[in-house]
Amino acid sequence: MGILNVTPDSFSDGGQFTCFDSALKQVEKMIDNGANIIDIGGESTRPGAVDVSIRDEIVRVIPLLKAIKSRFGINVSIDTSKAEVMAEAITHGADMINDVRALQNKGCLEVVAQSDIAVCLMHMQGMPRTMQKDPQYKDIIDDILQFFKQRINCCAQVGINKKRLVLDPGFGFGKTVADNYEVLAKFTQFNALGLPLLAGISRKSMIGDLLHRDVHERLAGSLTAAIVAVQQGAKIIRVHDVQESVDAIKILTAVASYKI
Repeated sequence: MGILNVTPDSFSDGGQFTCFDSALKQVEKMIDNGANIIDIGGESTRPGAVDVSIRDEIVRVIPLLKAIKSRFGINVSIDTSKAEVMAEAITHGADMINDVRALQNKGCLEVVAQSDIAVCLMHMQGMPRTMQKDPQYKDIIDDILQFFKQRINCCAQVGINKKRLVLDPGFGFGKTVADNYEVLAKFTQFNALGLPLLAGISRKSMIGDLLHRDVHERLAGSLTAAIVAVQQGAKIIRVHDVQESVDAIKILTAVASYKI
């Protein structure tokens, strides 16, 4: 999953792809480099991020979604927590909704239930503005598992088939550095829920804080984390550096499939 942030304030690439033409060029580059899904985000969810209006988010993402679907044969995910944006995205051919709020906001469950679109449910403690202010867990893995079970049940109650769901434990969302590495170390435990898992670790502060690297110096750390996640069952890797990530996973796959 190649990340396309059409926001001025995203933590890694804010402002780089707010121009329509540059965004499409980046999409083409990511497809050429091996991306299977393009994930468009119109609102930053970094710690302390400013809220974006429904209108502004729609203006940022829907024209780009329409252009990508008309020009490229690729699945498109829309990274949003707003029911109105989800509805517009579904109308214009999005293949997945990627929601950091796991369909908890008003109207989101109902909008998704009226479609057959896939949806990624992410775990987050708190809200983007405050999520990194002393997050605490009794047992982080069990807490996330219980959260997922509750959200899966809520989806089932409105008629969203479990087969449409993807789960993301939410690296960096309401978690300390130690929490993040515990989630990565025990990532395989989320396979118990029987659903595809997504890992979004690319360039995040959990890498920068451990390695003391600036956001644009985290490629090696991002690739290593992605490999660990795939080894533990991740089916989707959400990344900024598509070519390098594809190369790393190809090597991992070749080794895993080798028969003596």
